[in-house]
Amino acid sequence: FKAGVKDYKLTYYTPDYETKDTDILAAFRVTPQPGVPPEEAGAAVAAESSTGTWTTVWTDGLTSLDRYKGRCYGIEPVPGEENQYIAYVAYPLDLFEEGSVTNMFTSIVGNVFGFKALRAL
Repeated sequence: FKAGVKDYKLTYYTPDYETKDTDILAAFRVTPQPGVPPEEAGAAVAAESSTGTWTTVWTDGLTSLDRYKGRCYGIEPVPGEENQYIAYVAYPLDLFEEGSVTNMFTSIVGNVFGFKALRAL
């Protein structure tokens, strides 16, 4: 597996990030494909469930990727399980439509279940 021209972890893996009271926090149990580091798998989940699927257009100058992106801020191995990790992801509240649980659920869960960087989620 090789994603695009730039690794997800360069933009979406931020281990120094301090979560905010306004962040939506999620924990994903991930099993990366062989050869995919856990940090890349966690960052890929953060990307594909937030701004990683956005298409680059001329109006990108009007929208701040940094404001809306999900951030994988932590990865830890699952005790007793080989190549399984818990990826902690923080999403800014502004990423979601106000009052829409459906929007939040489909954003966080929708894209990542078919993602090739992961063997299991």
